[in-house]
Amino acid sequence: MSQNELKKIVIKLHPNDNVLVALTDLEKGKTVVFENESFVMQDTIKAKHKFYRSDFKSGDEIFMYGVLVGKVEFDVTKGSLMTTDNLKHAAEPFAYRQYDYKWQKPNVLKYKNTTFNGFKRNDGRVGTANYWLFVPTVFCENRNLDVIKEALHNELGYSVSDKYTQFTHQVVEAYKNGLDIENLGIDLMPTNTTNRLFKNVDGIKFLNHQGGCGGTRQDSATLSSLLASYANHPNVAGITVLSLGCQHLQVQDFKNDVLKQNPSFDKPLLIFEQQNAQSEEQLIANAIQKTFLGLIEINKLERTPQPLSELCIGVKCGASDGFSGVSANPAVGFTADLLVALGGKVLLAEFPELCGVEQNLIDRCETEESANKFINLMRSYDDLAHKVGSGFHMNPSPGNIKDGLITDAIKSAGAAKKGGTAPVVDVLDYTELATKPGLSLVCTPGNDVEATTGKAAAGATLILFTTGLGTPTGNPVCPVIKVATNSILATKMKDIIDIDCGPIISGEKTIEEMGEAILDYCIKAASGEIIPKAVLLNQDDFIPWKRGVSL
Repeated sequence: MSQNELKKIVIKLHPNDNVLVALTDLEKGKTVVFENESFVMQDTIKAKHKFYRSDFKSGDEIFMYGVLVGKVEFDVTKGSLMTTDNLKHAAEPFAYRQYDYKWQKPNVLKYKNTTFNGFKRNDGRVGTANYWLFVPTVFCENRNLDVIKEALHNELGYSVSDKYTQFTHQVVEAYKNGLDIENLGIDLMPTNTTNRLFKNVDGIKFLNHQGGCGGTRQDSATLSSLLASYANHPNVAGITVLSLGCQHLQVQDFKNDVLKQNPSFDKPLLIFEQQNAQSEEQLIANAIQKTFLGLIEINKLERTPQPLSELCIGVKCGASDGFSGVSANPAVGFTADLLVALGGKVLLAEFPELCGVEQNLIDRCETEESANKFINLMRSYDDLAHKVGSGFHMNPSPGNIKDGLITDAIKSAGAAKKGGTAPVVDVLDYTELATKPGLSLVCTPGNDVEATTGKAAAGATLILFTTGLGTPTGNPVCPVIKVATNSILATKMKDIIDIDCGPIISGEKTIEEMGEAILDYCIKAASGEIIPKAVLLNQDDFIPWKRGVSL
């Protein structure tokens, strides 16, 4: 792509597209020349939004990213704004067909001898962090986890709330002294991360949840499998389990799932059951004491050089905008292709946000079995959504729509760019572990936290999370790296954004250059040389998926 092409004020994302995307605000009446054709703006077209390339009649099909994304509701004129009023969601039908997909691998010569410093576990997998994990088998233990978290985080140096505690103290003192609280200046001291007792323990993490009892037995069984996946995660070195005793999800069920997933499991596993304890105080004190001994042991573990093929990166988008499919998602997609070419694993999930690009993914499946599994998962998921009066077509949020993602197919076609162009080596249901090098599809909702929760369960050791509007989402055991689609967001929310893909929009960098920069960042993050903002903020979001309820 030449510099002249990069500097364009509008862009066509695929040769077959019949709409254009505005890269900057276009006032009504402005004439735009693209590919030797003039377009007079019939409306003001804000950056990120789309306008029609021709006059269209009601029922005409509209294409973006080369796929059907909607049908025109009523006659529209060339140069007019695409809106939710004049365009409704539409997507092509899909089915398995024998298709000989040819993939052109990117050049990865520059990474030939590159390694990252990771934690090699006894089962052969490699972690990008070294965490101790607290797991409740039932929601009844959440309060006890909160008490333990406050005690351990404050005393061992993992708390990030010190600056807010100090500020609250300032407010209290001002109140006592009769000062004007409303006009009190906000001066937050930076969080101290250098006073940790255990230098090789990256964090103590807690999986608070609302399950384990009171719902269906199937929900508890799924939760058990999910928690077992986290216990087996390569970023986890030891686990403390808190149980009430009488709940659906019994400790033995959890232990069985751990061993089912990993028969050679040998991590420290500490179990405390409240109904067998003398008191709540004894339960909490014993859990702290025994866990402290475990922390001493895992602090002895050291990072060692590991090949990039040991990385497993999940790709996710959330709070997306009209630039998501133009800048950050395709850049992350190129990163994904680089990693696949290097022998690593990439996980693309969010099945409601693959609506409209199913055929492309089916054609890329290496086996008919994987293709049919993907088809069945997509159709059964959509059917469950329809049974509760919803559907994939209702996925775009008000924020998505306001910033140019008019239909689910538009949102999905842009979202799928995060997965790159590599063949699909496997299709995984929720909580299934990725075992094959290459690109795998993972069945999760599009919901930010439910999706990241599912990616970590599948084995992601880093997550690349693109966003156009901004979100602080993180994960307890898998570092989440935030990638902004535009420089305005990256500047405005610099406390949560790690990487800015705005230079793609401004024409300063190509997608390929940005993709390599993202991989370089991932290598440093995997080595502990850079700490992503979500990790610094202890943004440890965890929401198990109740099937069919969430998009």
